[in-house]
Amino acid sequence: MDIPVLHRLALNESPYPPLPSVRKAMRRAVAQANRYPQFHPDLLTERIADWCGVAPDRVAVGSGSVGVALQLLQAVVRRGDTVAYAWRTFDAYPLLTTMVGAQPVPVPLLPDGRQDLAALLAVLDGRARVVVLCNPHNPTGSLITADALSAFLRQVPEHVTVLLDEAYIEFARDTDLPDSPALLGAQPNLLVLRTFSKAYGLAALRVGYGLGSPDLVARIRRQQLPFGINAVATAAVEASLRADDELRRRVDTVVAERERLRCELLGLGLHIRPSHANSLWLTAPDPIEACAAALTADGVAARYYPGEGIRLTVGSRAANDAVLAALAGVGRGANPVRRLAARS
Repeated sequence: MDIPVLHRLALNESPYPPLPSVRKAMRRAVAQANRYPQFHPDLLTERIADWCGVAPDRVAVGSGSVGVALQLLQAVVRRGDTVAYAWRTFDAYPLLTTMVGAQPVPVPLLPDGRQDLAALLAVLDGRARVVVLCNPHNPTGSLITADALSAFLRQVPEHVTVLLDEAYIEFARDTDLPDSPALLGAQPNLLVLRTFSKAYGLAALRVGYGLGSPDLVARIRRQQLPFGINAVATAAVEASLRADDELRRRVDTVVAERERLRCELLGLGLHIRPSHANSLWLTAPDPIEACAAALTADGVAARYYPGEGIRLTVGSRAANDAVLAALAGVGRGANPVRRLAARS
């Protein structure tokens, strides 16, 4: 029989629902659902710009960060161009690339899960139009440091746009974390991509934004779908900005749980590298097939990439304890495949 999913840890979602103040704002917006939202999200753009400390003409808002990414590709890519990215990464990037008629150029990760910046630079030929960096990286949680990012940007050809996906930046605590908005003045070909789906817990509402030069942002905005950001999502984002301190405390809790979970998994004999995202990455030399079977047997849904690894979202304390209980059997030499068969 099918084993029920007790803990959803596969999509890097926040374990927390929207704050009460955010839910209240959403309910008020629902009461006005007979009215259209703004044709373009100009007021929301201004509020995000003020929150980020940049001018509004440096902000593009879209339907999740993936929506802004698509608008960027539509703005700068011509049919037959190439888009380079490290692989494995966010599944949407090859899909978006083919949607705009471009050729994906996946570049393998380094053995330690970091993006191979030298190899990415090497594929940026005359056909290249976009190179994607995911920082912190999805799914490995690795980090491109400030110095490494600056060196990379200096070497990118001017005709190539750098899409810097910072969907998980709020979970990073490294002292050498890049200050990417500060780079925008010197990098007209850089778009910093962020989202309210992860740290701010609004995944279902689909709001993301990009920070870039006024010229690049203007080109992206021309691809914006009219009425594309609904009023409930707008109200939720605005209320979340007002509750920024409270939401950051939630993020701190997730980070603390991430470190606790990693420490406990190391204690079980697994080889978990440090993560700067809201997830952990299990890969060789750990027995990922056995780990995947053990998690499934105990009702934990993680993102399993056969032959590559497992991305394990950091959830609530109860969910994380369930992970530890499931994987303790692997560490002690139990046979999770047999356990799974016994339950089916």
